[in-house]
Amino acid sequence: MIRKDELVQVVTPGKNGQLLNEYGMPVTPPAGWSFLPAGDAGITRKVTAQKKYWRVQYKKGRKTISKGVWAPAETIKQAQQTVSKVRTTDAYQRKRASDLKRREKKQEAYEGEFLEAVVQYLNFHASYQELAQRMAKAITEHAVPVGSGTVARTQLVPLEERAAKAVIAWMRHQTTAYDNMKIARIKGERRAVRRELAQQSVQLLKAYRTGAFITENCPLLRALQQAAVTKSADLNVQSPKNPLIR
Repeated sequence: MIRKDELVQVVTPGKNGQLLNEYGMPVTPPAGWSFLPAGDAGITRKVTAQKKYWRVQYKKGRKTISKGVWAPAETIKQAQQTVSKVRTTDAYQRKRASDLKRREKKQEAYEGEFLEAVVQYLNFHASYQELAQRMAKAITEHAVPVGSGTVARTQLVPLEERAAKAVIAWMRHQTTAYDNMKIARIKGERRAVRRELAQQSVQLLKAYRTGAFITENCPLLRALQQAAVTKSADLNVQSPKNPLIR
């Protein structure tokens, strides 16, 4: 019989489908329990409200990712039936439509705010303002979607800092060889590489901020040209020639 102090606990996935408790020891869910995968918060809340479940989660960097919960099969079944019944009502459908519209408006407003914050951080010379807008749009489209997992989605840092970090992260992948680098598995090595590449990115931005002459082989210019070509291909529209090459 499961002890009272084991009714609610956090376990982590181990090898070959094993579950490990907080001490790293293999544990097996009680008889009659089933697994409810993560993904439906409404059902999960109903299940965990019964105070008899094991949450399966693991760490990925600084993030804690939940895979789902183990709980009595009957509890899961009842939760699914209750939630399903509520979601078929007209009142729920109206509320859901209203919530979706509100979230869309909020997301649209944030996209505009974030794009402007990126433009402000770039602070390009007047002769490169069009390029700044294109770059800011590319970064915003990558960073702000819900579920992107980027720094743009966190509220823990000011908007200006989010924009700055998003620019450097985008440039790290688009204008450097970071994605193909073989980085030694030494503590702090990847962070050191990122710092060095960030310094390179800041130096690259400096040319655009001062209005310096930009050659065709500039990695930032090439990255934006490639982004334009890719987007045009997706839209089945030919990309116009970049007028900023001098």
